[in-house]
Amino acid sequence: TILIENRVPSGDSIVNPDGDVIVTGAVSSGAEIVAAGSIHIYGALRGRAIAGSEGDRNARIFCRQFEAELIAIDGFYRTSEMIEPGLVGRPVQARLEGQSIIMNVYS
Repeated sequence: TILIENRVPSGDSIVNPDGDVIVTGAVSSGAEIVAAGSIHIYGALRGRAIAGSEGDRNARIFCRQFEAELIAIDGFYRTSEMIEPGLVGRPVQARLEGQSIIMNVYS
């Protein structure tokens, strides 16, 4: 697991080819988080989050404030245009079910 204890600024890319990534701050627009496992963001997700990059279908994406440009799990993706408006700004969990990304609000 890689732990990032601050904000990830635009243009930065954090990659963990072996496990999870935890970010305690926000992920800025234009920033990217890539993990073989799951991604946990305790701030706003405004950039891109790519979980399960090495084929982990059980990987998940968690964030406290969802405003992502793109999310992907095991090669399946959703862009901001494909996201339900009711999820924006809310705490969201994304997981893969079959060939679809399922997104739910959590508390």
